[in-house]
Amino acid sequence: MSDLFDDPQPGQNAPEFTVSEISGEVKRTLEGTFGRIRVKGEVGRVFKARSGHLYYDIKDDRSVLACTTWKGQVSGLSVVPEEGLEVVVTGRLTAFGAQSKYNMNVDEVAVAGQGALMALLEKRKKQLEAEGLFAPERKKPLPYLPQIIGVVTSPSGAVIRDILHRLRDRFPRKVLVWPVAVQGQNCAPEVARAIDGFNRLTPGGALPRPDLIIVARGGGSIEDLWGFNEEIVARAAAASQIPLISAVGHETDTTLIDFTSDRRAPTPTAAAELAVPVRLELMAWAENQGARLTRAAGQAVQLRRQRLGDLSRALPKPDTLLETPRQRLDRISDRLPNALIQGVQRRRLRLSETAASLRPATLRTLVQSRGDRLKNLSSRLTLRPIEREVTVQKDALSRLAQRLDAAQSQRLERQRQGLAAAGRQLEILSYKATLQRGYAVVRSGEEILTSKTAAAKAGPLQIEFADGTLDLGAPDTAAVPKKTASKPAQDTGGNQGSLF
Repeated sequence: MSDLFDDPQPGQNAPEFTVSEISGEVKRTLEGTFGRIRVKGEVGRVFKARSGHLYYDIKDDRSVLACTTWKGQVSGLSVVPEEGLEVVVTGRLTAFGAQSKYNMNVDEVAVAGQGALMALLEKRKKQLEAEGLFAPERKKPLPYLPQIIGVVTSPSGAVIRDILHRLRDRFPRKVLVWPVAVQGQNCAPEVARAIDGFNRLTPGGALPRPDLIIVARGGGSIEDLWGFNEEIVARAAAASQIPLISAVGHETDTTLIDFTSDRRAPTPTAAAELAVPVRLELMAWAENQGARLTRAAGQAVQLRRQRLGDLSRALPKPDTLLETPRQRLDRISDRLPNALIQGVQRRRLRLSETAASLRPATLRTLVQSRGDRLKNLSSRLTLRPIEREVTVQKDALSRLAQRLDAAQSQRLERQRQGLAAAGRQLEILSYKATLQRGYAVVRSGEEILTSKTAAAKAGPLQIEFADGTLDLGAPDTAAVPKKTASKPAQDTGGNQGSLF
């Protein structure tokens, strides 16, 4: 039994490593195997720590390689990595045992070309800019104090909490949240529908239309923010009738919606600060303005009161102003009775002189002279000019009557000739002339028959000749001979022959 326990168990001879030993071995293997290498790829997420170290990713369409440039190496880089830039990095592979990860320590960065995503973004940007969607004149001003604010963001993220908290601190407002996906394939269509949906709301309705829209999202890589670079989102922001603030990513992040929106905020919190003023500051400002208004009104009244006092001291006393007019009135009142008496006497004397010149003989002479002048004027008014004018008008009227009769006769003759010509044309075009040449018209009621088959199927027939109409009964279809290949007999007698 003891021999059984003394036998060594399989695998017991394998060496045992501590975690640190295996991590160190992996690190030495990586560094020894690869040495100094160069890697080409597109720069992804870039982060600069407070210590000065630079952390970023190099990626292609399938894999991501974490890279680190230490603080002392950053100053030696010819190109600082930027998100979306295609570069070639040079350095050494190493491992970080504390997290079981490997990365690349980069000490040299060279530009290899623009990344595919950044190239696509630049192309869309130029297209929208050419259409005028970035023009400053189309930007709408933000309302000073909106009653309702619409927020397009994820309801579960920290962004909406930051916005609500900032609004609560500055100036509480009603907020309508339209939940959307802020990354992935559903991001762009949902954000575009949210912007359009807010614009379609009825102002003052059951769900009121917001006065301002905030499109917000936290920071991330260019892939995470790519939904806000889609053309559908940029055009929806440009077409919005409601003023729109874009707050996508951090201050260094730039998306297409930032260019087409009416205002860009570096962060979602800054968007809330742009949306509303500070209530306490506004109240303090209003109180300050009220105090200034009160002081200004008091100072204005005091200044005018002082000015009025100064002017009143410069004015003479009322009694002094009235002394001279009062003396003038006394002198005039003393002279008034004598002036009235003298005026009456002068007018009485003038009346007497005028009455003396108006004698009966003078009046008689004036009336006689006016009568003689009237007779002379009446003798000059005779009827001869009037008679001569009447004669002239009668002659002119006679000439006009003769011209009218001649014109009427010519007009009737032209119309008569035109009517005759139309009648002759009608006779030429009428089928009656065709009947005169030996043809006939076959009718069944009001219908004109033009074929043998139609005549065989019709009822009673009517045959119109040039000299009259002949009525026939219904044709006997059984008696109709079949058409043969022989030629019809020639009509030697000049008659039309049978119709059937």
